Parts: sequence; structure tokens; C-alpha cells
Amino acid sequence: MLLQVKDSGELVKILEIQELIDPNTDIVQAKDQEGQEEQQPETFKKQNLVFPSGEVLPRCWIDANYRHDNG
Repeated sequence: MLLQVKDSGELVKILEIQELIDPNTDIVQAKDQEGQEEQQPETFKKQNLVFPSGEVLPRCWIDANYRHDNG
């Protein structure tokens, strides 16, 4: 799955989807999609990633307490 880094607009390929959808994990391993050569995996904070369309990640992927609204 490809996601986009908010600040730079770079695309990154998520290596483990389970890591992405686990709300108890705030980081994911991904590879930059720049150039033609395979890049080394890097760690990215989920809060800094969005879908390529600009849409934010679902709250249930980021917040383990998403069912408990504090408001």
C-alpha cells in the first residue's frame, strides 16, 4: 500500500499492513518510492502519513481508544 508523507508529499510503500492498521502502534516501516533503485526501510509516524488523495488515515488505525469519545 502506498501512503504519502504530509510534509514532503513523498510516496512511501508500507511494508506490513498489520502494523499500519494496529492502533496500538504509532509507527510503521516503509520504503521511499523515489528513484528506480530499491530503498532501505525507514520508520514513519502514522500521524505524519495520509492517503495519496490527501485523506487522513482512519482514526481506528491511529487511536486505540477511538470508541471512547472524550468530548
